[in-house]
Amino acid sequence: MRRTEVALLAGVSVDYYTRLEQGRERHPSDQVLLSVAEALMLDAEATEHLYELARGRPRTRVPVDQVDVVNPGVLRFVKGCEHVSALVMNGRFDVLARNSLAEAIYQGMEHADNLLRLSFLNPAAPDFYPDWEEHSLVKVAHLRAAAGSDLHDPALVELIEELSLESEEFRRMWARHDVRPVTSATIRFRHRDVGDLLFGYHIFTIASAPSQQILMFEAEPGTRSERALAELRGIHLKGR
Repeated sequence: MRRTEVALLAGVSVDYYTRLEQGRERHPSDQVLLSVAEALMLDAEATEHLYELARGRPRTRVPVDQVDVVNPGVLRFVKGCEHVSALVMNGRFDVLARNSLAEAIYQGMEHADNLLRLSFLNPAAPDFYPDWEEHSLVKVAHLRAAAGSDLHDPALVELIEELSLESEEFRRMWARHDVRPVTSATIRFRHRDVGDLLFGYHIFTIASAPSQQILMFEAEPGTRSERALAELRGIHLKGR
């Protein structure tokens, strides 16, 4: 929509909305923000993101050891998951730990230590992810939700700058300003050894380290994907 249309729907003047959009109006009321959110038809996550941007409250800095170091108990749990693929990642999509099935799925993929770099900087990614466009949009929206208004994390800023510089597709998706944290969905992989794999995946935040999440892939029982996953487990074990 044009500014005039948004301003009309939100019940504010075009001049006020323009100043708000450009960051020159520093203290909008909750009612104004709610009206803008309704005019733009934002969902709950995007509305929360709008409030955070408008209020400009940076998030509390998390100590490095809570971002990048996995608790030994969490590590044992992830490594002990034998029938699902599991990994631990932080808010920048850095992979901090993974079990043997996750290793088997991502084996040989360049940039597998960061799932965003894998998606946007690895030329093989569109083959590896048959639904690459949809899956990449989900990742970028999840990243923006995790980042919020706090772009003072040097590693996060560096990652966004790197992807923006090297990937036109990332620039396009980042410019959409989609905000949507993900907790569960489905994903397809095309693995060079066992073919297509369809998984449901779940993301669990670790209460003792809120900046870290466990990402778990699970095949539906009795499906070809479950059989292929068992085959992949066997191949990986033989290769060790």
